[in-house]
Parts: sequence; structure tokens; C-alpha cells
Amino acid sequence: MTEPNEMSGSVDDELDDDWDDSEYVHDETLPDGRYIDRELSWLAFNRRVLELAMDDTVPLLERVNFLAIFANNLDEFFMVRVAGLKRRIETGIAVVNNVGRSPLNVITDIHQLSNALQVEHARLATDVIRPLLDQAGITISSMANLSHDERSIIDEVFFTRIFPVLTPLAVDPAHPFPYISGLSLNLAVRVQNPGSGEENFARVKVPAILPRFVELPSDDPSRLRFVPLEDVIAHHLVALFPGMTILEHHFFRLTRNEDLEIDEDESENLIKALEKELSRRRFGAPIRLEISEDMDDVTLGLLVREIGMEENEVYRLPGILGLDQLFQISGIPRADLKYPKHVPTTAAAFQSAEPGTPADLFAALREGEVLVHHPYESFATSVQAFVEQAATDPNVLAIKQTLYRTSGDSPIVRSLITAAESGKAVLALVEIKARFDEQNNITWARQLERAGVHVVYGLVGLKTHCKLTQVVRREKSGEIGYYSHIGTGNYNPKTSRVYEDLGLFTNSPEVGGELTRLFNELSGYAIEKKFKRLLVAPRYLRSGLLKNIARETESALAGEPSGIRLKMNALVDETIIDALYRASRAGVPIDISVRGICSLVPGRPGLSETIRVRSTLGRYLEHSRIYSFHNGGKWSTYIGSSDMMHRNLDRRIEVLIKLDSPEHVDRVAALFALHMRDDASTWWLDGSGNWTRHETSAATTADIQEMLMSEYTTRNGRGKSK
Repeated sequence: MTEPNEMSGSVDDELDDDWDDSEYVHDETLPDGRYIDRELSWLAFNRRVLELAMDDTVPLLERVNFLAIFANNLDEFFMVRVAGLKRRIETGIAVVNNVGRSPLNVITDIHQLSNALQVEHARLATDVIRPLLDQAGITISSMANLSHDERSIIDEVFFTRIFPVLTPLAVDPAHPFPYISGLSLNLAVRVQNPGSGEENFARVKVPAILPRFVELPSDDPSRLRFVPLEDVIAHHLVALFPGMTILEHHFFRLTRNEDLEIDEDESENLIKALEKELSRRRFGAPIRLEISEDMDDVTLGLLVREIGMEENEVYRLPGILGLDQLFQISGIPRADLKYPKHVPTTAAAFQSAEPGTPADLFAALREGEVLVHHPYESFATSVQAFVEQAATDPNVLAIKQTLYRTSGDSPIVRSLITAAESGKAVLALVEIKARFDEQNNITWARQLERAGVHVVYGLVGLKTHCKLTQVVRREKSGEIGYYSHIGTGNYNPKTSRVYEDLGLFTNSPEVGGELTRLFNELSGYAIEKKFKRLLVAPRYLRSGLLKNIARETESALAGEPSGIRLKMNALVDETIIDALYRASRAGVPIDISVRGICSLVPGRPGLSETIRVRSTLGRYLEHSRIYSFHNGGKWSTYIGSSDMMHRNLDRRIEVLIKLDSPEHVDRVAALFALHMRDDASTWWLDGSGNWTRHETSAATTADIQEMLMSEYTTRNGRGKSK
């Protein structure tokens, strides 16, 4: 599910099915009302995505892409977060959220705000984007607006390609109301028998296997014409119900609870238990019913009654439903309607001295650590090349890697298979519980096992979310060398093109030794007590960050220089937030760049006056996590996989690594400076919990990502990559 939505990042970065305050200790010295509701903060994040679709300075097909991302994000939000809240309400588990509100109150607000957002989203698509597409030569037309010849073409397409796939399902005493699968688009049809006058209901499912928009033939590639598949089906309902009179037809779409519940303590075989639960996912409880604006009350009443919906769970929307399928339109190859193509550069340290000859990455790492910044610097010529070189190097003895999300046709996994087949010891820690990627990861795990890779699934009760690769190599001296990569993003070549991430490569024996012990802990029963350059959750990451925050607080109280800089996808954890409030009260200047949820309130007198919170959204999805502390002028800077959420700190294996090179620390400091610039195109969070886009004008506002593309082209010169 994640691949079509490469820009959302919502599945795993912000959505969490549990709210757990087990690590939280209430601070009586801090005022009540100091947190922003996390669910409403997430909706505010998706609102920022919608604002990108509204932005007329964004290329048209990119605006269409943001429309699709918004819709896909909201689908996943309902399938996970809203589903969890509804489950709590139905089971009577009255756990209040981070601002002390009950699930019932929260879900009421969610429906109210989501409904307004979806209507705004639908009207933007219908009233603004669709006419602009038409002007640009991409027309999404209804059947009613086609010419006679065009309707004849669609008739042929319907009867040869669509009609054979359709299955109309009647509802009567002999045919019970059919099961409506999650996220399926459907036609609700009311028909009448002309002979008896009897009226009946029928449902026609729009086949997901077919393209959502039917393309009409065109001799001019600059003039394309599409008809929504559901409109084609609706136009031909008489062919599906011959001899019957079509009284009404309307469209509807259902969202179900698609989260998984697995008791790992009771499951002897996790992979089989997960497969069983995946088969049940499509039967989850209904969460949201989207209906076309013109649906009559009789049809709606039947749907609500038969599916089992509450009134506030019904969303009556203008225009077409299921706008996540606009990815088909945004994928049209019209370079003039998209962002200018950007070719990532190869990091200078990984450039070959001889053109046409692959660089020796191991030799480069023996010269010093290398920090890469995707997508400005190439994933293919760094991370992917690192694993590929390790797989074919006869001196490499072992490769160990964590896999959380990877692409459907992964060169990383293929390299691990090659390494195992050549006799190398290969360990792959596959997190098969990565939400919505479970089946994909199960498939890869089995292929790896068949090739002789040692596949493990992590620790019971903990997701393995860290991004680690270790290569063990026999050097010319006969000694064993360690080559390691620790990153902030997944080992996924597809998402690496649009996800902004950092990764550190190192030949450090210290880091190599620590990763060896960590992999032993993950694959066996070793218990590692402490690390030096690593902060590892769930044991040490929280305490390590709190220790760094406390040190800055003490420095400020002593009148010494201090500072904290944080960049992440989500900031929710109350213990961390309270520590930041105490630091702010002491006078510590704190800059935070957060893409998604932020429960911290900045700029509030007497609480957070020294805290600034910004959010950057744009062409690339900001995904790197950085934690940097002044440390008496010698900045301590960490990068890694963890956000500041309960599940990351308490229920996951996460790893941050401290940057050792002053050059790398300075690069990260410069990155922070960009994100916090007052003239940058960013969103600012105020003391009332509201996000406002800060722009002056297109001519004077700095686009951070555009600036970084230019910077890395200059930095790495000729090192262009595919």
C-alpha cells in the first residue's frame, strides 16, 4: 500500500494504534493544557498537504499528486487511528488521550474536522484542479459530455473489457446484503420490475483491478481524455439489469478497520499468525461511509442500516469519490506539468577516480566516515552500491541488515540472496509487522530463507524499526574489518527518490563492535548493557535524550550558552515535551522542525517562549531525524530512525548514532539553519496550536529543497547518478 503513496509517510511515521502513558510522570510544576491533541495535530498536518494542492505555484500534476496523497493519508488515518478510538468506545475502554479527552469526544471532533476537510478537498479537485487539467489538455469527462463517436468507443471498451469483470449483486429474501470490502468503490442501484412493480436494491462493485480512469484513444499526446470507470459502469446499468427499470444509482465507498491484532506471546509461529490475521483484515469493522452528494435518503437509509454506520460516520461529498486514485492522473508523462527533473549526485567520497569504473566504497570508508543526504545524494550509488559490492566481494565474510520496508522488486534483497548463495553468512532481520507492508515482507522473508539467508523476525512485543547494515570483511592484513551503515530511512530504492533522509557510513571498529552486539541481541538472547556512540530504544534512547536536554537546562540556569535543535516526523511523547518545556523555562533556545504531528505548544509565555516550531513540506517528504545539543559549544548531534512517540521510545528497536566528524556536525547545523530561516517557505506553529504557512512572495521566499538540490550539485560536481 505504501508504494503508490511514496510521499505520504503517514503509515509508519505518524499513525500509531495505541496511546500509552506508562513512561509518563506528571510534572505538577507545569500548567495544564500544555499539549495539543495528537489526532487534531495529525489532521492539521494533512491540511498542510492539502494546502500544497491549493498552491498555484506548484506544477499542476504535482498538485494532483498532493490531492491523491491527502486522500490516501486520510484513508490510513481512519483505518488505524479512528478504528482504534472506535474500538475503545465499543469495548468501554475509557482511556483519555494526551490532553485528557475521552475517545468519544476525540472521535466526534475528528469526524467534524475530517468532513469539512474532505468537502474542501473534493471541491478543490472538482472546481479548481479539474478545469485546470482540461485547459492543459487532460480532460476528465463524464459520459454525458462525450460525443456520439466517443460514446461508441466507450461502449466497445465496456462490453469487451469491463462487463466481463462485473458482478451485480441483488438484495432480496434469497440474496442477503453483500459484504462491502474496505476502500472499495461501489454503485448502489435501485431497480424496479416493470411487470410486478416490485423495487429492489443491488450493489455493483467497481473492479479495483481495472484502471480507475478509462482513457479514450487520442492521436495527440498533448490532448488526453478520461472517463471515470464508475461513470462508464453507471451509463451501462441497463446491460447489467436487462428488463429492469433503473430508478436510482449512486456511488459509495466504505472504510474499515484494517489494523492487525496479534498476541505474540500466544503465537508459536509469528509468520503464520500474521498471515491468518491478514486474511481477516478485510473483514474489519466499518469506520467511515463516503457517499455521492446526490444520494437519496431511501438508499442512504438502507446502506446505514445494513452496514451498521452511525450518522456522523457518513460523509456526503461533491464530485467523484476515492480521490486517492488520482495517482493514475498524476503519473501521466507530462514533464511540463511536473517538477523539473532532478538527478541526484553521487557523494564526493563515493565517486570513482576513473570514469566508467565502479568506486571502491570500502576503500573510501577506510579514509573516513561518509554522511549521505538523500534524495540529493544518490541512494543507488551509496546504500545500494554498498550492499551490492559487499555481496560480490570475495573478502566479505558476513552481511547483517534490518529490513522494515523495501520495494516490490528490491535490489537490496537480491544482493542479500546473491551473497548467501555465494557462501557468505547473511542475516536479515525482517520486520514482518510493518503496517500495510506485512504481506510484501512475508514474501521477501520466504525468498531469503530459500536462498540460505538467516531470517529472524526480531523480539517479541517490539517492532524492529532501526535502519542498520553491517559488513564484516577480511582485510589484506588478515584482520577483520567492520563497515557499517546507520540511516534514518528505509532500504527502499523507490521511496529514496522522494524521501529526505540521512545515512552515515563508517569503518569505525567501535561502531562495528556495537552493531555486532546489537545484532546478536536481536537474533539471539544476548543482553547488551550499554553503548558508546549509539542510543538504542527501548532501553537507552529516552534516557539518553533526557540526559542531553537536562544538561542544556543546567547550562542555561548557570548562565552558560545552550541550545537544542530537533528534526523529526512527530513529537508526541509527553515526558520529552515536558523536559523541553523545563529547558525553555531555563532559557534554552530550542528550534524544532517537525513534518507531522506536534503536541508541543511553542511560544507560550512562561512555558515555551524560547521554542520555535516549523514544518517543511514540498517536493520531497522530510523524513530524517536529527537530535542536536549545544554541549558547551561542542555540539552533540545524533541521527537515526526514531521519532519522539511512545511507541518509538518504548515499544520499538530504534537506533541513533552520534556524529563524530566536525564536518558532519556542521553540515547538519547548516541544514537546521535552512529549515529555521524566516524567509523560507515553511509552516509556523503558534502558541494557540495553529499552523500558518509563512511566505512573503514567490520571488523572495526561499524553497529549502530547491536550495539543497543546487547546493549538492555544486558540492559533488560531476558525480551525477541515475
